[in-house]
Amino acid sequence: MAGVKRFAQPMTGAAPLAGPKRGRMTSPIRIIPSSDGALTYAIPFPPEETPAVTARDLLGAWEAARGAAGAEIWGSPRRLVFRRADGEAMELLLADADAACWAEAVDARHGLATPQGLAICLRLLALIEAMGRIARLKGFFTLSATGAELHPALLRAAASLPLDAAGRFDEAGLTGLLSRAIPAGAPS
Repeated sequence: MAGVKRFAQPMTGAAPLAGPKRGRMTSPIRIIPSSDGALTYAIPFPPEETPAVTARDLLGAWEAARGAAGAEIWGSPRRLVFRRADGEAMELLLADADAACWAEAVDARHGLATPQGLAICLRLLALIEAMGRIARLKGFFTLSATGAELHPALLRAAASLPLDAAGRFDEAGLTGLLSRAIPAGAPS
């Protein structure tokens, strides 16, 4: 199975799918397993406060997720419960097979119980969602049965742009970051 192909600027250094998790220090994120196998993550901050990540980590997560899907490593459903400063909770359920698979791959690589691993997972899922929702991104990626080509500018923007309160990318913010790097043929 082919991985992700890159446009002009290669990014290397992706770790294997089952590689060691980074930075095993105490995390403010708690994991609560349920009897049905689902995992609940109690996260003491909202999605928009997740840290920026590197484009290399985001690309590596994409490759690991594609590898997990090809190996049919589907993963458990995950319930992400974010707490705002005022105590209000926001829940994001990763229950469909694809989202659970991709979350499992990121967890194996980075650890979803760490702010950085959680940020990589959320940005990966937000990128996939934005690629389907935002027509102006079409010139920044190509999807095929053999893999995907992602423009480095799209990866850099997705790695650095803050998420919104729902854990998504704001269309104006994302396209604004990409406005200087719009490839020929991209719809306006």
